[in-house]
Amino acid sequence: MHSSAHYRHLLANLPQIAVAAQQFQTLYSARDFKSRTLSLIQHARQRIYLVALYLQDDEAGREIMAALYAAKQRNPALDIKLFVDFHRAQRGLIGKGKQGGNHLMYQEMAAQYPYQIETYGVPVKGRELLGVLHLKGFIFDDTLLYSGASLNDIYLHQQERYRFDRYHQIESTELCRAMVNYVDDQFVANPAVQRLDSAEIPTAKQLKGPIRRFKMSLRQSQYRFNTSKADGQQIAITPLAGLGKRNNLLNRTIRNLVRATEREIFICTPYFNPPKELNKDIESLLNRGCKVTIVVGDKTANDFFIPPGEKFSTIGGLPYLYETNLRKFAERNQHHIDAGRLNLMLWRHERNSYHLKGIFVDEEWALLTGNNLNPRAWALDLENGLLIQDRDRQLAEQFATEKANILANTSRIGNYSQVEEPKDYPEQVRKLLARIHRVKAHLLLKRII
Repeated sequence: MHSSAHYRHLLANLPQIAVAAQQFQTLYSARDFKSRTLSLIQHARQRIYLVALYLQDDEAGREIMAALYAAKQRNPALDIKLFVDFHRAQRGLIGKGKQGGNHLMYQEMAAQYPYQIETYGVPVKGRELLGVLHLKGFIFDDTLLYSGASLNDIYLHQQERYRFDRYHQIESTELCRAMVNYVDDQFVANPAVQRLDSAEIPTAKQLKGPIRRFKMSLRQSQYRFNTSKADGQQIAITPLAGLGKRNNLLNRTIRNLVRATEREIFICTPYFNPPKELNKDIESLLNRGCKVTIVVGDKTANDFFIPPGEKFSTIGGLPYLYETNLRKFAERNQHHIDAGRLNLMLWRHERNSYHLKGIFVDEEWALLTGNNLNPRAWALDLENGLLIQDRDRQLAEQFATEKANILANTSRIGNYSQVEEPKDYPEQVRKLLARIHRVKAHLLLKRII
């Protein structure tokens, strides 16, 4: 077993981009994120690249699309590209009956304007269930706006409800160049990647060969950039990408980050289903006496939660599966909870939902990512992240404010018995979970949810 110093050495020796500390800014709400996105669209002069799981056909999604098209009409030379998941864009919302996909909106809006924006569907796998585009990052000239959020009403707090995430703005020519080059190299010219603003979109079946080759290429892909060493006024940022369980630099770096902890670690994840390796690393920290804080959404703050009284569907069982994982983890580590080493914090705020991901370590390291820290992210989806080293603690106050903002609507689990158990679930949920366990489907579900 290596010491934490060994893993800190591995992290410190990753290639890095030096960024002035004052060029790093944290936003604290979904409404701020939306406002900043629209402002950056309006003021962009050379390029806008938006990479997200989806841009929804709803009020907020149409507002963003209208802003993009308005910017393109004002400045036809402005390079605007939107990248979303190929499969997710061509279906309706789960549990909402028969609906058209978001691609219909992309086609409709493209037909309204003389100057087009380029909208691409990225098929990471042949089927959505087996893996999606979970890469994150919006680039406006030399400004990166990074969040785990997608673009729709709830992520942008368009109406009454919001989905809470993390939001950061970074000014860096080299970082933005690296992220633009990645999608240009990997997506734009690849025959598997299709324009969704066109009426003629091949099916995944027709693209079977190109998708298979695309997946193999993505597994070997990584950001390329010119390295620079941070001085006393700078932080160091390493952009990372990863797909699949083998040779995944992002996964390996996340594990190294956890194992580099000397005093305390603060972890955010919306769905409590950590990979076995990560679970092992976290419990090892607890046994070493480190302080571990894990902030996870209450089941009612899960985006799949169906309130009692509403029509229940199978997808509504997912929050309960995550909660059973959390209860087992809490029960197994009750002695660490009692000792104050383990803080399991449940986030809940009215009818809003929780989507935060990321890690803080010892006030020196931080990870911004869309990675859910679960087996699906670990093995199936294309993910990315930004590893930040703040050796001189220049972001300490900003990160402390962010953590306080995250914890504002949380409560601590003092005993595992505070977490509801299956016998207390609604009847439909109990029947569903019993059926899942009877056929051992939970073993498969743990790998894909």
